[in-house]
Amino acid sequence: MTATLNVPEPIFAEIDLSRIAANAQILKAHAGKARLMAVVKANAYGHGAEEVARTALAHGASWLGVARVSEAVVLREAGIEAPILILGVTPESGVPLLIRYGLRQAVVDDGYARMLSRVAGELGGEVLGHIKVDTGMGRVGFDAVQDPGRESAEACAEAIARAVALPGIRAEGIFTHFATADEANLVEARNQLARFTSVLGCLEALGVTFELRHAANTAGIFTLPEARFDMVRGGISLYGLNPSAKVRVDALGVRPAMQVKGSVVQVKRVKKGAFISYGGTWQAEKETVVATVPCGYGDGYPRLMSNRGHMLVRGHRVPVLGRVCMDMTMVDVTDVHGVAVGDEVVIMGSQGDALVSADEIAEVVGTINYEVTCMVASRVPRVYRP
Repeated sequence: MTATLNVPEPIFAEIDLSRIAANAQILKAHAGKARLMAVVKANAYGHGAEEVARTALAHGASWLGVARVSEAVVLREAGIEAPILILGVTPESGVPLLIRYGLRQAVVDDGYARMLSRVAGELGGEVLGHIKVDTGMGRVGFDAVQDPGRESAEACAEAIARAVALPGIRAEGIFTHFATADEANLVEARNQLARFTSVLGCLEALGVTFELRHAANTAGIFTLPEARFDMVRGGISLYGLNPSAKVRVDALGVRPAMQVKGSVVQVKRVKKGAFISYGGTWQAEKETVVATVPCGYGDGYPRLMSNRGHMLVRGHRVPVLGRVCMDMTMVDVTDVHGVAVGDEVVIMGSQGDALVSADEIAEVVGTINYEVTCMVASRVPRVYRP
């Protein structure tokens, strides 16, 4: 759901497109001569795929990456013509859409390649493919790690060579994905890079080359410059967030683009001994001023923030009282002077000098900042600032 700035909603996610633009420029600057793919899967990590895609493409990106064919079709229907790579696996029923919309598809193994070739032949079309090599992620891809009794790189290259020779597939690119590029210890990431490079070498020996080779995800752009090849894939830091606590990019000027805001809908004073919210898990130890915020787990605010989280009111951090409800959450504003109905509440973001970051929320609930922005529900309007 998108909205203009004057939509009267009690809660909304404010997306600063100027920050998306600046973040894209920073990623492109660190990519060197490599092209930049803006990864906009999962509705651009919750930020809004169409708006983020247009902004990123205008500020350094030349490719887009998504997870599913449906995500790519939405972008095409919106008039976005840039190359789009589907990083996930498109089922057979979706292959006609690949051809119709000129989409690039990850080719993950020989069986999948044969299916793509067969369907393309039946339709009289061609699938643009990027060969996915599994160098240690253990997810999808031609296996460059585990091939008992044979040299893995050689066996992997031979399987890829057979796939790219199939009719109906034009293999434009080849790529891999790092599992640990966001760790302080890069030994395994470099092992993955070495496996990928070995596969490329074996393919060249077989006379198979590709226009685009890519390996570096967001963390890899900064930690593994030797992995940039012809293109890099910028994801989490496009949205202004750090790949991990160990790989921080905020010092480079990358800034969060999303804030989630609401407003106070009721203020009440409760007596000592009063219980707040379901289950009575919080009890007032003294007379307390309680503000109710129209935001709950139905909006993507984690229930695990119950009695643990903070929001911002009038520039102050205020604690969550009791359990987070589906649609509302209560906070303690006793120490904040003059709180009234209609006052702005920042659920995630900054207010004055106070901050509740996606990283903080992630730490409280035991997850990562990626999930925090992706959790912001579709019923929460996205409001875009240029």
